[in-house]
Amino acid sequence: MKRTTLSIAVLATLTLAASGAVLAKEPAPKDKPKEHKPIAVTAVMAAAAPAVDGSASDAIWKTAPVTKLKAVKGANFNKGATEATLQVAYDKENLYMLLTYNDATLSERRSPYQKQKDGSWVQLKDPEDKGGDNDVYYEDKIGILWNMNNSIVGFDKFGCAIACHGGEPGKPYGNKYLEEAGELGDLWHMKWVRGGYLGQIDDGYLDHTRFDPEKAKSAGRKTDPKTGGGYEDIKLVNGKPEFMNKNGKPANKGGTYWLPVEDKVAFDDSKFKPGDEVSSILVAPFVGDRGEVKFAGKWAKGKWTMEISRKLVTGSKFDVNFNDLKKSYGFGLAMFDNAQVRHAFVEEPLVLQFK
Repeated sequence: MKRTTLSIAVLATLTLAASGAVLAKEPAPKDKPKEHKPIAVTAVMAAAAPAVDGSASDAIWKTAPVTKLKAVKGANFNKGATEATLQVAYDKENLYMLLTYNDATLSERRSPYQKQKDGSWVQLKDPEDKGGDNDVYYEDKIGILWNMNNSIVGFDKFGCAIACHGGEPGKPYGNKYLEEAGELGDLWHMKWVRGGYLGQIDDGYLDHTRFDPEKAKSAGRKTDPKTGGGYEDIKLVNGKPEFMNKNGKPANKGGTYWLPVEDKVAFDDSKFKPGDEVSSILVAPFVGDRGEVKFAGKWAKGKWTMEISRKLVTGSKFDVNFNDLKKSYGFGLAMFDNAQVRHAFVEEPLVLQFK
């Protein structure tokens, strides 16, 4: 069964669960990526730096070239696909990106705890999730993978799909890694609940590490170093969430599905009624290399508008450095609609060129 929207997914889950039927996710794709002609994306010089606020109201976005894109094969999107636009600008210090794409629902309900009629607390889970494959209670995300120093062989023909390995043992959907030692990708992974709302993209990288259930559950996906901040799960202690927001608001009644570290207090069960939901994740801004990519996003009327900014040159060995504006820089783009891993992606390789 293929999900098209969150509401349909939830309805199907409830209906089939009541009848005793077992839902089955679509199997992970096993076919090799197809060769595609690259799409050029042009970055233009900005006379004034745009404000990274998700409004897209700055002058540069009225003149910067618009690249139209289509992302396909993703869970929850209408027919698995979404239409997007991308604009890129730069100044002497920073790169700026404006991305818009269609998404019928704002997804923030990432694995919350819910109080039951008997007073107990349970974490809501996708009934089809067999491990790292949640398509029902998750968050909206995007991923941008940069081909660092043109090290990823075949990226210019196959795009980011060359790093996807579906149907492998150990994961229900597959793994992400590069083929050979020395190949390296800079991975910008915006996770709305776990830092996007804070104004950051989770900055990581991709190498050739294969999946190992004990030593490398994320396969080639790694995170840049940090000196502080980040996110961590809130545990159940004596059957109740360990922390709550000091405002006492349920996430589904005016609260949030994330808990800022500075707002956490000891859990007070008396403040909640059956049906109330609370966050299962503590969040604080990344400090250091992992938090260098700035972000702002706004969702309205079925559409995301996202602005991204990062220094042209960070000097980090884990980052793509735009230190030669005469060169081209390959990258790939993916969108996640309330999906942990089943993303829609732009099949064509993208090539950033500075004008």
